[in-house]
Amino acid sequence: MDKLRSRAETLKIARLLDVDPERLAFLGELPVEDVRRFREQTVAALFDRAPEMLDRIASATKLVPAGVAAAISQKALGPRLAAAVAGRLDPGRAADIIEKLPVSFTAESCGHLDPRRIGKIVDRLDENLVVRVSVALAERGDYLTMGRFVGYLRDSALKRILPQVGDEAVLKTGFAIDVPERLGQIIELMGEERLATVIAAAGDGAGPAGPGLWPEALAVAGMVPGEQRGRIASLAAGQPQERLDSLVTTVAAQDLWESLLPLVALLSEEERQTVAVLPSLREEGVLGGVVRAVVATGLWAEFLPLVELLPDVSRKMVADSAAALSDGELDALALEVSKQDLWELVLPLVELMDDEAKTRIFELPAFQEAAG
Repeated sequence: MDKLRSRAETLKIARLLDVDPERLAFLGELPVEDVRRFREQTVAALFDRAPEMLDRIASATKLVPAGVAAAISQKALGPRLAAAVAGRLDPGRAADIIEKLPVSFTAESCGHLDPRRIGKIVDRLDENLVVRVSVALAERGDYLTMGRFVGYLRDSALKRILPQVGDEAVLKTGFAIDVPERLGQIIELMGEERLATVIAAAGDGAGPAGPGLWPEALAVAGMVPGEQRGRIASLAAGQPQERLDSLVTTVAAQDLWESLLPLVALLSEEERQTVAVLPSLREEGVLGGVVRAVVATGLWAEFLPLVELLPDVSRKMVADSAAALSDGELDALALEVSKQDLWELVLPLVELMDDEAKTRIFELPAFQEAAG
């Protein structure tokens, strides 16, 4: 999940700074919590040191009716400056003015509002307006702004919004959500049928031309409670083979195994068998990549139950990839396998290795300790 969370945080920072996300790609190499804190510091730097002019304008709006303040915001200030002023107002007063503005103007302004003020302002807005603005944001494709707002919306509003926005909007908003604790409730409000269509939509367009929306779906799955995560995993496993295979190729291309393998571990044996026979899991490059990822993340307990269901040729590729690891990596592997008591699943792989590799493993300190 860290890689996908870092990607979302980087997109949010790029929006705040109005720069191309590619210029901030280096943030993906940092711990995700550091990137999140940097985003919070960026918000503070941008909004806490506002010019005194904004406070003067905010003070002036208190002296006129909300309708007049709204007219001034629309005709004299524009969306960006109007949002900056709203962030300096009492939330109740800001809500009164917003309700007098056209929905299109409010939707455009939302992306410039201080993210820390959103919850209190949204809580004071008329629900009908919240629904219209949310749908307008979806129509604009402004999913980062939707991600800022959706965590603060009441269930009654969400029930009305969800049928009016497309599956792409649901996935991209979930990917960018600022309050991931709300995702579980949002999925419950969607219902099983809509959840199934959203997961199916994740694979639309996935293939040689691009990843579709699989990364967004994986990110959402990683943020919801365990039972819902299992439902998402099963829905993904139930996709047609070509679409499910596009998920694996996307994960391999973007090295997202740490997001996929925990989902595979939640599948039934029958569902894992469906995954095990995918064409992409007969490719040496894909299997070598997953072995390296498992070594780096320690996800052996999640990976090995799938390995034992792979076709013989694929299992041999996994064994050869493991045999090619350095002594240090092999020892770390053995330590993790011992820690999780997974030797029963690992030894069949060792049997597929050549004699030299077997000798290396049997001589590892971790193996000697386990054998003793």
